[in-house]
Amino acid sequence: MKKASIILSSALLLGVLAGCGSNNDANSANKTEPANNAAATNTNATNAGSNDASAEQGKYQDGVYYAQGEVDADSGWQSYVTLTVAGGKITEAKWNALSEKAPVDKVTYSKEGKYGMKAGGASSEWHEQAEKVEQFLIEKQDPKAITLNDEGKTDAIAGVSVHVSEFFNLADQALTAGPVAAGPYKDGTYHVEGAAFDEHSGWKDTVDVVVAAGKIVKVNFSGVNDKGEDKKQYSIDGKYGMKAAGSQGEWHEEAAKAEAYLVEKQDPAAVTFNEEGKTDAIAGATITLQPHFELVTKALEQAK
Repeated sequence: MKKASIILSSALLLGVLAGCGSNNDANSANKTEPANNAAATNTNATNAGSNDASAEQGKYQDGVYYAQGEVDADSGWQSYVTLTVAGGKITEAKWNALSEKAPVDKVTYSKEGKYGMKAGGASSEWHEQAEKVEQFLIEKQDPKAITLNDEGKTDAIAGVSVHVSEFFNLADQALTAGPVAAGPYKDGTYHVEGAAFDEHSGWKDTVDVVVAAGKIVKVNFSGVNDKGEDKKQYSIDGKYGMKAAGSQGEWHEEAAKAEAYLVEKQDPAAVTFNEEGKTDAIAGATITLQPHFELVTKALEQAK
């Protein structure tokens, strides 16, 4: 009887151990498979909720991610996406865009009421819809967890009627490429104006600086007169008349070269000026630039 009891106990113990081993294998499979299986991850996100999905997908390397798209031929806007990952999860997502036709970024342009989606019949402005799209990604933790139609739109996010495909494509592109070396500045748009109207020209200099992923991504040099006219647009409209006075380029064309130089160098102190406030460092820029570079320095002080 004792032998039978011992044999029976041993068999039961082996059965328990085998059962534990099976559970451990199953748990291991559950931990690894969703990370490599988008369909499984999306199913888990739908069935278990955003908190469980975040736990499943906390797989990204911590850091700042950035991707920029191409200029849209129709609208002229160039989208970019900035993501922040902490603890393996996307904690912040920002969708924005730049345009040569706008002095500031798209979000700022929309907040200023200049993008005009509501005026065109939409229920909300572009920046308000962008915020909902950003939040969707933070909840799902996967830029591929979205269903898009042929127009690049979706019915998955309530209150969003804009084309969202570029946001999710750029987010996926950024995450695939890995973290970038973020710059020293706080993301945002910074506007600075000169102290007064110039007594000779009648213009007061203005500068807008857009920062993304800690780096300067756009600079806009312009000015304003006592009539409220914008200097750059004044030049674009042919009213400034630099070419008529013998210059190779118009004011806005030379200003654009200086703006591009700043985006490349990332430092307004990288240029030296002569007594007239001009520089030989920027090919094709003969206008007085020192006041604008000084304003950029002031703008970046706000971004520290």
